[in-house]
Formats: sequence, structure tokens, C-alpha cells
Amino acid sequence: MVHSFKAVPVLVTGAGRGIGKRLAIGFALKGARVGLIARSKAELDLCHLEIEHGGGAALRIRADVCDYEQVSAAVERMRVQFGSTVQVLVCSAAMLGPIGPFVETSPKSWQDIVQTNLIGVMNACRAVLPNMIERRNGKIIVIAGVGGVLPARPNFAVHSATKTAVVRFVESLAEEVADYNVQVNCLSPGETYTHMTDQVLAAGERAGWRELESARQVRMTGGVPAEKQIALAHFLASPESNHVTGRMIHVGDDWKKLKEKAITPELYRLRRTPKT
Repeated sequence: MVHSFKAVPVLVTGAGRGIGKRLAIGFALKGARVGLIARSKAELDLCHLEIEHGGGAALRIRADVCDYEQVSAAVERMRVQFGSTVQVLVCSAAMLGPIGPFVETSPKSWQDIVQTNLIGVMNACRAVLPNMIERRNGKIIVIAGVGGVLPARPNFAVHSATKTAVVRFVESLAEEVADYNVQVNCLSPGETYTHMTDQVLAAGERAGWRELESARQVRMTGGVPAEKQIALAHFLASPESNHVTGRMIHVGDDWKKLKEKAITPELYRLRRTPKT
């Protein structure tokens, strides 16, 4: 079943590029009214233009997820513009941060990445949850990259720490709001060619040979197709997944079985081994 998101207000952070842009366009092309949050006006304009050319509707909102007041104001702008509160939140804003041995990184760089990758997710969730709880309906999808999947990622210690923290935050928050019919899940999009791939390549040996080789492969192949990521996001944003919450689901998982089957208590909890 292909779910329709006609007129559903969907807010996407980090919508200017990468996974966020992919998902924003994917929701818009299914009829959703999409709020686009990013810090770059140029990137927002380009995403908005692509959505309009596809016949979709979107609202550009230049804001920093690190600032709760800005995110809260963005949620209010969506309500005024679309006449309805946010029903689906997609948290995609993230940064890779310093690449290389942790001992050579600066405390300032840690603060920046924690503010964006962790506090930014918290800010967005806090901004949309009161209305979702009042309406007793809502979907929150948080993008969790490989840093939240792999047991160790040397030379990316701070990034991995923030992504793992986000997964545990999602698991805990999901329990808090389950009785209000609000589902909160992590989507692990798989390796995809984005600006972060270029950052790894630019870092060279500081990234480590495994990361460098993986980035080269992703640049050559493009990585996971957008269609797979969009399909999983649509499932997690639809009523078909009302029984799924507090989980981290990878695009490569056999998640379509979840449409018909109940989910076991420990399935797709915080992982400690890479997917095989």
C-alpha cells in the first residue's frame, strides 16, 4: 500500500541537502505540505524550487536547530501557513564534526557537534510534541547514521557518541509519549553520497583506511538509492507503523514484514554490532 500524505504538515530539519533534502522532496511529492528548515538560504531555495517543479508545496524556514526559540518559531510559522500543526517531524540536521584522533580535537568542536546532532534533535522534538500530545497523534523520525550502528568508529569518536545518544533518547522518549499515540523512531539510511562523504575523502588518512575506502565506494556507486530511504520514511510516518515505536530501523532491514506482524520487545533496539 502506498500511503497518501495529502495536506499532511511535515517538518524536516536539515532539509537543505543530503538525506533531509531527499526525504523532504519525497514527502512533498506524495502531497505533504513540507516545512524546510536549514541554515543556508541558498540550499533552502534550491530544495524549495525542486519541490515546486515537482508540483509540491513547501515553506522555507531559515533557522538553526541549536536554538530552541528559532525551532519553536518555525513550528508556529508552519501552523499559520498551513492551518494545521506539525503531524510528522523528520530530524535530519547533523554534522560530522572533527575527523581524526580524539586527543587532537578541540573542546569547542565537541560542543558544536553535540549542539547540532543531539540538542538539535531535542529542540525539534520539544517544539512539536505539545501539539502532538494534545491531538493524540504524531510521528517523529530521527535520522541515525552509522555512528549509531557500528560498535566502534575510530577517528569519529564525538560524532559516534552523539548518534548513539540520539538513539537512546529516541528509545526513552518513545516510552514517554506512547500513551498519546505518538510514535518516535530512528531511521538508519545506510551509506549514501552526501557532503559528509566529501568531508571524509578530504580528511584522507586522518579518517582511517576503512572509512576512506568506504567513502570512495559510496562516491562511485552513490550508495543507497533515495527510493529505499523515502519508502521507509513513508512507512514510519504512516498509520501502518502505529505499532512501531522506540526503534532504529535500517533501510536494509526486512521492515516490510512489520506491516503485518507485531514487533517483539527487543527487536531493533540500540545495536552493538554492525548489520550483516
